Amino acid sequence: MKKLIFFGIVFIAACACSSQRESTGSGKPAGTVAIDSTEYEITIIDPDFDRWYLTHYSPALERSNEYYHSMNIQGVSNWNLYFTRNRYSSVIGSYINYNPSEDYGIDVNRRLYWYFRFIEKNYRIRLMH
Repeated sequence: MKKLIFFGIVFIAACACSSQRESTGSGKPAGTVAIDSTEYEITIIDPDFDRWYLTHYSPALERSNEYYHSMNIQGVSNWNLYFTRNRYSSVIGSYINYNPSEDYGIDVNRRLYWYFRFIEKNYRIRLMH
């Protein structure tokens, strides 16, 4: 394998949930509109990934958010299993906190999926397939 790489995956959740209430003169709410403005971000600290991603990703290979989400559930499960068993510790150096019931959005799901593909191709570590 290549030299020891230190990397981490960090999900930063900027929780800024808010709701707005419109009220009439009677003091009772006329209607409640809830706006979910939670945004998620994925940070991949691996100097080779961005270059690899730019050369391998194409809009022609685009999949649905549901596809990325289901593949990420499998990938995260295997990643965390390897992490807890201390397998591939030179590559897998952190635990991924990925909640399957949470909608992280297509941008985060796509990037995580392609990171798993990067790990599979470059390090031959089976995560999703």
